[in-house]
Amino acid sequence: MAVKTVLIVYAHQSAGSFNAAVKDAAVDVLTKQGCTVLVSDLYEIKFKATATEEDITGAVKNPEHFCYGEETMLAWQEGRLASDIVEEHKKLKEADLVIFQFPMYWFSVPAIMKGWMDRVLTLGFAYTSEKRYSAGIFREKKAMLSFTTGSHETMFSSNGINGDMNVTLWPVQNGVLNYCGFQVLAPQVFWAPTHLSAEARDSLLKGWRTRLQGLLSEAPLSFPPVDSFDKVKGFQLKPEVHEKQADSPFGLTVGHHLEKPLPPHSQMKAGV
Repeated sequence: MAVKTVLIVYAHQSAGSFNAAVKDAAVDVLTKQGCTVLVSDLYEIKFKATATEEDITGAVKNPEHFCYGEETMLAWQEGRLASDIVEEHKKLKEADLVIFQFPMYWFSVPAIMKGWMDRVLTLGFAYTSEKRYSAGIFREKKAMLSFTTGSHETMFSSNGINGDMNVTLWPVQNGVLNYCGFQVLAPQVFWAPTHLSAEARDSLLKGWRTRLQGLLSEAPLSFPPVDSFDKVKGFQLKPEVHEKQADSPFGLTVGHHLEKPLPPHSQMKAGV
């Protein structure tokens, strides 16, 4: 079997953090499985988070109205992207699986990781209007979120003060990962580790190490394929797909809820 390559995009400032321990466990277990593991330690390399003209070497096409997407696509085609983006492109091309490891900030990823997504998932390289979702450029690759929360699990339930974690995850898992074609594996959520004892944190790490053993063969979360939508009618869900869902008490996904209750755990577990 060909050697698998895993890229860990890691965003935490401290080597003594629980996030660091989770990242180190992944490096250890996956390396022992024979994988090549690459790590982009974003704070360590002082990764630039802002999407600006500085991401392009040479003249921009339209200095009066700088359009980041178009300008970086052109720079990518002509080999004029900033060296830090090119470096991440190389890793991403090699990767069979990408793990995003981070502490949840404001119900999302830290700014430095959002900057990685903004700058590295370049138009043309990572997606185009024709190549997205199930027809996406990275459809042979897998990706997942692995993160810590500050709040307890109960607070991220459908009755909890923060609301349903499935809703929280939809923008990144659907709008970034699925959008680029990645097969999205169920997230690894470490609930409120700062509130736990050292023993309980060790137990969480043990569970993660166990999951890592079979991670590369896991089935991904379900998202509707692009051919479920009618391009001519503004990418609306096709009537036959709608009809197929008519007898279900639930909507199709968190985003395509069809005015029905959300399918439970659909952004948290595969096969539901």
